[in-house]
Amino acid sequence: MNVQEQIKKYITRQPEPKRSDLRELHRLTLQVSPECKLWFFDGKEGKDHTVSNPTIGYGFHTIKYANGKSREFFQIGVSGNKIGISVYILGLKDKKYLAKTYGEKLGKASVTGYCIRFKALKGYKHRCARSGNTIWACSSE
Repeated sequence: MNVQEQIKKYITRQPEPKRSDLRELHRLTLQVSPECKLWFFDGKEGKDHTVSNPTIGYGFHTIKYANGKSREFFQIGVSGNKIGISVYILGLKDKKYLAKTYGEKLGKASVTGYCIRFKALKGYKHRCARSGNTIWACSSE
């Protein structure tokens, strides 16, 4: 199964309204960055070791570890969670950037150093902008 098929299958298996929200975020991201590298991470490392929820990935980022090793991965990830959706932005140098820049604009969303969590897209005006790599920007209505 190729990445696009895995993404479609993952989105289709989500309950509503999460399914529609994930489908819309995926559509918007591809609209802004149609040539970006697509990823699908099933959340497992090794055969049966789950480390996260399955995640749709966009773009390219090299993760550099303290031991000197590195790993290719996505720059932006979108994942369904128990209460809604998480958007992960990897590679930010300033871990306070998201909270400072978008914290107040996102209302009820939870914003950490690299993650924005929200229950549903309803209640948010969402737009995407492109600046080299995919950039996510949302504001509450």
